Amino acid sequence: MSSSNQQGWLLLTNDDGIEAPGFRLLVQALNSAGHNVVVFAPHENNSAAGMRINLGTPMELRPRDDLVDTWGLDTEKAEAKLFELQGTPCDTMIVALDGGLEHAVPGIRPRLVVSGVNLGPNMSQDSYHSGTMGAAREAGLYGMPAIASSFTSFEEEGMEAAIQGTVELIEVALRVLPNEPKNLRRPEVDLTATHLSRWPDIPDHPAWESDPKFALRTAFQQGELMLNLNVPPGWNGEVTTTRLGMRWYRDAVSFSSIESEEAATFTIGAASIDHSEVPQSDCDVVAMGKASVSCLPVWPQTHPLALDDRLLTWALQACEGGYPAWLYD
Repeated sequence: MSSSNQQGWLLLTNDDGIEAPGFRLLVQALNSAGHNVVVFAPHENNSAAGMRINLGTPMELRPRDDLVDTWGLDTEKAEAKLFELQGTPCDTMIVALDGGLEHAVPGIRPRLVVSGVNLGPNMSQDSYHSGTMGAAREAGLYGMPAIASSFTSFEEEGMEAAIQGTVELIEVALRVLPNEPKNLRRPEVDLTATHLSRWPDIPDHPAWESDPKFALRTAFQQGELMLNLNVPPGWNGEVTTTRLGMRWYRDAVSFSSIESEEAATFTIGAASIDHSEVPQSDCDVVAMGKASVSCLPVWPQTHPLALDDRLLTWALQACEGGYPAWLYD
């Protein structure tokens, strides 16, 4: 068995485009750490694309072998297969996981999807708009464990801290993952799994009660739970397990003066952002200079594969180092 097969592969994407600085830095850092990576990333910036997909539109998939040399990747240390897709972040995951990987690089079955590192925060209601998070969620729909990662500044300076935090979280997560995904494209669906909601029934004793860590690890392995990392500039090195907080985009719309018989022009882009304090929230933790790791359900609340609500409260439990406790035995 080759060393590549022994350690497995990471599937990477983002929403800022394949040549974005945060993406390049992450690929370089993972290569230096000895991780094999296969990249299916958008060819251009798709920020705030959410889970938009292109239906019925041919999308070109192009190899980017040129970036191996441009980025100084050491293929003796770890393998790197790089492709760009003329599509959205969600398109990259659908194409990769529903046949594109097998077509482009036969035999590679990634252990984990990583989306990012995004330039700008993805917290609170950003979870609905973010292309970075949308790609990770799409991977989860296909049964893949996934991490979304963001640097909470819109300036590139200091992004290396977010790269470091992302590599650390990836290596923690890999400890609970097999070398190949357990349920890619969901050939099996077990509605008796302990981590799943029994809604509309609410049993007095949930199925996960005797081993919540096992239930949460299984949810992550099966793609029902994703991780969302936000690292602030000037990160103090501390990590906290969080939930989504509350932040508000103020004066988000600007518009031009309306001339006679002409349409007004509106532009969306918040002039300021406020947040309301919420205990153990991503927004508050990042404001304190700590990195936030949120455990987020992939499926809507009433879907048969939705996580049990009470289990999600247990997902807020952290270990001594601040990471989710279920990532450790």
